[in-house]
Amino acid sequence: MAFFVSLLPNNALAGIRQYSADLNSSKWQLANDSRLQCTLAHQIPHYGQARFSAKASRQLNMEFELDMMLLPDSYSLAQVRSESPKWRPGYGGKVLANMKLHKQFTPSLPKKVAWTMLSELEQGMSPTFYYNDWHSEQDKISVGLSTARFKGAYRNFVTCVSNLLNYSFEDIAYTVLNYQSNSDKFTKASQRRIDMIREYLSLDPDLELVLVDAYSDSYGGRWSNLKLSEKRAMKIRDYFVKNGIDASRIEATGYGEKRHIASNETTLGRGKNRRVVIQMQKL
Repeated sequence: MAFFVSLLPNNALAGIRQYSADLNSSKWQLANDSRLQCTLAHQIPHYGQARFSAKASRQLNMEFELDMMLLPDSYSLAQVRSESPKWRPGYGGKVLANMKLHKQFTPSLPKKVAWTMLSELEQGMSPTFYYNDWHSEQDKISVGLSTARFKGAYRNFVTCVSNLLNYSFEDIAYTVLNYQSNSDKFTKASQRRIDMIREYLSLDPDLELVLVDAYSDSYGGRWSNLKLSEKRAMKIRDYFVKNGIDASRIEATGYGEKRHIASNETTLGRGKNRRVVIQMQKL
């Protein structure tokens, strides 16, 4: 697709319908500020909202979304450029990326481009999107991100990103914990794991239900093993409740020797059977 902007200097945009916040209306804010998600949002008058978002994860991540009030009704491309604002004449622009505009979907850009755009904004440049209007082939559109009041909000955003959890919901949504022999004490690895789950539960209000299912091996009597598994399940439930988790969100059940996943003839097999399975469900 040929882009009309490559033919236009920065001061020759008179024929383009432009959207951007002016000095008085420009506002950047942290729409989400938690250890689960950070979102830096910028309102574009009469157009929509630009959002930079990062989520709790094993790896540093970032995504940019251009949330339009009027979504495209056909596929096209937008060219993303870094342009100098009017108060910085003499600075040339440059192309950053092409962004796909899908039918009825909010367009987005991946981590590397998103961070580049933030870097350009920090340097006083304005990331700007250029594309043909899908409702009128004769019209051209530019959408610019203002640098006004950016730096303070950006510093807060970077601080938020640095405090994100280094694991996600998907990492702990289904967890198997194992116990020491004939005990309701976890192995060291499982203790670290349940601490992660407890921390996540305390931060995410969208978690609807936590299922705690405890099992035992076949070493000892069946009745005592059932009671031991129930004790283990309730101990985890009490641990979560003690740390501020609503008891109504937790269902704890002990199954004793039922549903073995390994042979009870070996030490390794019995260790696998002495387990608690924790499953979490979101709204």
